[in-house]
Amino acid sequence: MTPTNDALAKKRFFAIVAMRVMGAILVLIGFVLIRGGWAIAGQPTDRWIGVAVVLIGAFDFAVMPLVLARRWRSPKAL
Repeated sequence: MTPTNDALAKKRFFAIVAMRVMGAILVLIGFVLIRGGWAIAGQPTDRWIGVAVVLIGAFDFAVMPLVLARRWRSPKAL
């Protein structure tokens, strides 16, 4: 790999890791909202907001890194 390819690979790896970390943080925030640790809009609404945040965080943690990796995959040599 050339130096520019190495730098690009490092940036992409950092983006994938950042996506996973952000997803994990969103899941934790969602659980805090479900539990009632923070009050945003009142208790019944906070639980639904927490469920939505957990689902978005799980998607960011599990699916988005795979989508990014597939998009950035190197073309196969013929």
